[in-house]
Amino acid sequence: MKLYSWNVNGIRAVVKKDFGEILKALDPDVLGLQETKAQDDQVREALFGLDGTAGYEVYSSSAVKKGYSGTAILTKTTPLSVQAGIGIEELDQEGRVLCAEFETFFFVTVYTPNSSSGLKRLPFRKQWDQAFLEYIQRLDARKPVVVTGDLNVAHNAIDLARPDANYNKTPGYTQDEIDGMGTLLEQANLRDTWRDANPNQIGYSWWSYRGGAREKNVGWRLDYVLVSERLTSSIHNPAIHTAVFGSDHCPVSVELNA
Repeated sequence: MKLYSWNVNGIRAVVKKDFGEILKALDPDVLGLQETKAQDDQVREALFGLDGTAGYEVYSSSAVKKGYSGTAILTKTTPLSVQAGIGIEELDQEGRVLCAEFETFFFVTVYTPNSSSGLKRLPFRKQWDQAFLEYIQRLDARKPVVVTGDLNVAHNAIDLARPDANYNKTPGYTQDEIDGMGTLLEQANLRDTWRDANPNQIGYSWWSYRGGAREKNVGWRLDYVLVSERLTSSIHNPAIHTAVFGSDHCPVSVELNA
């Protein structure tokens, strides 16, 4: 199974930027989307009849606030079940988590909260990180988990172009966020598939629209495919698809022998 994740920065925007053709070219079996910025019916409307979406089932989790956040899953295989949210009402207002259960694993797509300018949302982010850890631990107790999405953190200095200038100043590279990611990996027994395969390689999945950042490759690795440790022998070809445009993020993927 080819498992993909992509922060599309607006589903209605990306469908105008060859999303259907990109989908056909990538040919994922399961695709998790983040930052759909649309209500559930709008997600389906945007994808309905689009060249490339034939054969996919679409599931969506939207925020209460319209035009904000949101996640979706496109899958060729009908899941055993699909569940939105992590089960905590105050954290489930923004459509940030969608989980599809398959026979041998859970596929979770997540859009982790950004700590916002001035780090004013960092306390919420820390609360989220702990709750999301406990949610993944509950899933992992039942069967292995594949966690995909925009985790809004560069875990190590190699994961962003300018670590010194951003450390403890910029959302996504504070020690609290770094520690939250480390705790998730350690306590939920997850592996960072791309970094495990490329321990010393620079690879980014997000670039600011400002200052020609993508052309200069001044980026951050914010998008991940994490898997339960017991799945690692079944994972192949983790990739960051930097040649795919249409968003300020690019897709990431793995192949899973399910």
